[in-house]
Amino acid sequence: MIYADNAATSKLDSQALDAMMPYLKDVYGNPSQPYSFSRESKAALRKSREIIAKCINADPQEIYFTSGGTESDNWALKGLCDNIGGRNTIVTSAIEHHAILKTCDSLKNRGYKIQLLQPDSSGVISPSELSSHLSKDVGIVSVMMANNEIGTIEPIKELASMAHEYGAVFHTDAVQAMGHIKIDVKDLGVDLLSASAHKFNGPRGVGFLYVKKGTKLSPLHNGGSQESNMRAGTENIPGIVGMAIALNNNCELIQSSHQHLIQLENQLLSKLKTNVIDFKINGNRDFHLPGLVSLSFPNKEGEMILHRLDLKHICISTGSACDAGREDISHVLKAIKLEKTYAKGTIRISLSKDNTDSEIDIICDELSSIIRS
Repeated sequence: MIYADNAATSKLDSQALDAMMPYLKDVYGNPSQPYSFSRESKAALRKSREIIAKCINADPQEIYFTSGGTESDNWALKGLCDNIGGRNTIVTSAIEHHAILKTCDSLKNRGYKIQLLQPDSSGVISPSELSSHLSKDVGIVSVMMANNEIGTIEPIKELASMAHEYGAVFHTDAVQAMGHIKIDVKDLGVDLLSASAHKFNGPRGVGFLYVKKGTKLSPLHNGGSQESNMRAGTENIPGIVGMAIALNNNCELIQSSHQHLIQLENQLLSKLKTNVIDFKINGNRDFHLPGLVSLSFPNKEGEMILHRLDLKHICISTGSACDAGREDISHVLKAIKLEKTYAKGTIRISLSKDNTDSEIDIICDELSSIIRS
């Protein structure tokens, strides 16, 4: 099998798995308990928080563990709404993940107004676009760091600075970007940031929310006093330990991984062009996640391409994997105004540091054959 759908989920880091095993079997003490058997779990929780904080240049007390990106996004928006001083407008982008867009829809029922920023044809949310939506009524601005379908990286530092000029709190969904590009929360100036472990070779069902010190946020869950009284529920110690190891390993390899993935990307696109296939590349080629390539083929069906490649034991996706089972054109492709003849024939190939040159050749050969037939 050739796995080229790493933006949907990624293979668990072997070191992360090894680090998790003791906490799945023998070291199962509840970190909230005072007896000695719980000390190792408590120490693992503290160490993992420190590792993750160091990876993004945060303070350990600014890291709160969650069940993943969806919970982190929900918590960020819903937890801020009670603390934005009566401002009733939330600004986000039209190309956000549904964990943001559907959360915003739910907040409409609580009286909040939602304004959607429109991207350019490459998926970039420009500072000028945000500027046209800002006012003293805006309490929250949430823009994803990198798009999960087309890979475009957004100018988060500029957007956050602009939001702060109007007194708004800035959140970024960094689920797709974390572990793949360098992230420094202090340099970016963001107030909150969401992440999910399974996108950077960590285990499923665990993530974190960065909350800048001093940011007022209400808890999403009611219950115990875990996570400094901010997130009730016994912490997932094995998952948290694995997440910390996986993120640290990915951050240490970011530069070499980036070079490897760009080389694979160039090989992929060069060979497809050599095979004289008519296609469009979606997203911003100057600012994009390395290894994530969105391709659109005119008058073709993305679902057909996916299933034909699957018969050849090659895993890719059509747009976002979170839309599995839906055949309509994704909201992201609509937002960048991709022509319908191309949009229906869109696939996403997302590579990892484990993919090889020979795998790229096979993908190109099989894809070319499918398109021609």
